Amino acid sequence: MKIFLTGGSGFVGGALLRRLVADGHQVLALARTQSAAQQVEAAGAVAVRGDLTDLTSPDGTPWATHLQGVDVVVHTAAHMEFWGPDALFERRNHAPTLALHAAGVAARVRRFVLVSAASVSTGSQRRPVVDESTPEGRPNTAYSRVKLATERALLAAPAGSTELVILRPPFVWGAGMATIQGFVDAAEAGRFAWIDHGRHTVDAIHVNNLIAAVVLALTRGRGIYHVTDGAPMPIRDLLTPLLATQGIDLTRSRSVPLAVAAPLAAVLDTAARLLRRPTAPPLTRWLVSFTGRDRSYDITAARRDLGYEPSISFAAGLAQMTTP
Repeated sequence: MKIFLTGGSGFVGGALLRRLVADGHQVLALARTQSAAQQVEAAGAVAVRGDLTDLTSPDGTPWATHLQGVDVVVHTAAHMEFWGPDALFERRNHAPTLALHAAGVAARVRRFVLVSAASVSTGSQRRPVVDESTPEGRPNTAYSRVKLATERALLAAPAGSTELVILRPPFVWGAGMATIQGFVDAAEAGRFAWIDHGRHTVDAIHVNNLIAAVVLALTRGRGIYHVTDGAPMPIRDLLTPLLATQGIDLTRSRSVPLAVAAPLAAVLDTAARLLRRPTAPPLTRWLVSFTGRDRSYDITAARRDLGYEPSISFAAGLAQMTTP
């Protein structure tokens, strides 16, 4: 199969690239910089120089011409931060995704697979368990609001013969993850605290389980699917061993009640936005939602339509992170 991949030099995209090459697929990987091009070529892909915000290559030719003859476009690239204005994510994520999808449709690719985010329902939606039929509510970060707007726009966009699959992973973890660094920094600075002693349920997905779901989506399913490790747990049980792999001990961390954390986050969050702070305050509405409220995702649809079944357990993934 001939596959066009974005984000091939990133955490998820890089793991996917290696899997696709190992499976014998011909992979074209978009590379914004020379170093990214070298990285994807070293992994066995053909580098296509270009930027998602501009459908031309450095020499001025449209890089979208490389979509001709492609079977599947897999879009993993995204600017991901849990702070910033909507306009930033609309410019870096929303508009490029719609343009890439339109180019894929014009090239008559068979499938377009988008790696979105389960956080599109993190905000005003307070149900402890959600599935694809659950109303998303209003997400409480620009990243998630724009991801949701992008999903809706793609579902409504002209598609011709191109089938669309949208995967919604929650917290993606595994060796090489970067999202853990914020928790490490907070702990090292003495700012880390549990909410309600870390008892609230969270869901996560090991990067290799996410890659397995993407591989299945190359030929199966249509529409939106939540994909997780299928093992929701108290956030204390997730973060304590994860940060231990980075030399951080959370066992003696203090705790604050949700009744205190939620209003404090609202005040700090609002003040920082009004003052247009470039960085997030130490406590935000998103952080309270993630660590202070029960949330897991029903993956029945992914199991049924994609044949998805998580294969990497939490213990096995941790072992990979601690193996030299």
